[in-house]
Amino acid sequence: MNQILSTSTVGSLPKPSWLAQPETLWAPWRLEGDALAEGKQDALRVATKEQSDRGIDIISDGEQTRQHFVTTFIEHLDGVDFAKRETVRIRDRYDASVPTVVDAVSRAEPVFVNDAAFLRQQTDQPIKWALPGPMTMIDTLYDAHYSSREKLAWEFATILNQEARELEAAGVDIIQFDEPAFNVYFDEMKDWGIATLERAAEGLRAETAVHICYGYGIKANIDWKASLGAEWRQYEESFPLLQQSSIDTISLECHNSHVPVELIELLRGKKVMLGAIDVASEEIETAEEVADTIRDALRFVDADKLVPSTNCGMAPLPREVAFAKLSALSAGTRIVRDELSPA
Repeated sequence: MNQILSTSTVGSLPKPSWLAQPETLWAPWRLEGDALAEGKQDALRVATKEQSDRGIDIISDGEQTRQHFVTTFIEHLDGVDFAKRETVRIRDRYDASVPTVVDAVSRAEPVFVNDAAFLRQQTDQPIKWALPGPMTMIDTLYDAHYSSREKLAWEFATILNQEARELEAAGVDIIQFDEPAFNVYFDEMKDWGIATLERAAEGLRAETAVHICYGYGIKANIDWKASLGAEWRQYEESFPLLQQSSIDTISLECHNSHVPVELIELLRGKKVMLGAIDVASEEIETAEEVADTIRDALRFVDADKLVPSTNCGMAPLPREVAFAKLSALSAGTRIVRDELSPA
């Protein structure tokens, strides 16, 4: 990972149509049993090759083996009843039917470690694995046991740390925690959100990252963004705290957003994973548009600490659009990389 401006994706990529329903969050599987297990591995192979072929430097699983970035992890935990469901407001944006915490939560066995080990076998490039962050996990559940968001978050942080340590042992180079809830629940984020995130990453030798965005390119998120005004300054709440935290890399949404790029200055000294690809539009960015976004960010972060990436996951996009956007990301990055290289 010594190359300047190494490219990465944030998380999800579209799944093959033979594996899951296209362009859908929580897409139902189209296979069962052994065929599903085999299909997931085939999809991991495809996602790895597509990223590599299109110039992505840090390879992720593209969430090919999971239906959703939060609930797939939770469904493997004890203490959560998926048959007992309640309707809750997700990040104060939309209602969803969610499972219920009915008892003490625990992890009986690793959740993603076998998948991560398989991904490690597919490439010699650095690999990244994303886990949901503690605050985002509790925002995707109904709690009928702890009656305390903070207490449940600390329990999840311990479980996540167990999983993260085993992912590291399986050969994962970067472990990313997804915390979009940090852009909504500012008081909780300050009181215990950062602390539980650090607990989830405690003791890791692998590089750590936290991804904070404004969500997938779905209507509920797009409508919310439209209500935020001419400047989206939510990062102003989290960045100063994260700059002082033990997390190595901070991921933010940037391209085609109303985030003032100068907010990146608040992260000085940290690695910055810069969202240079809009996941809320099917329009393919040009290489020069990507390059402009990177150049703009370089006024506030050193080149050796900048990781050009996507704004968020791309699961709801058509596959050909998503992969074309990856090509644009790498092409725009090459432009700037060449500009920074000595003649």
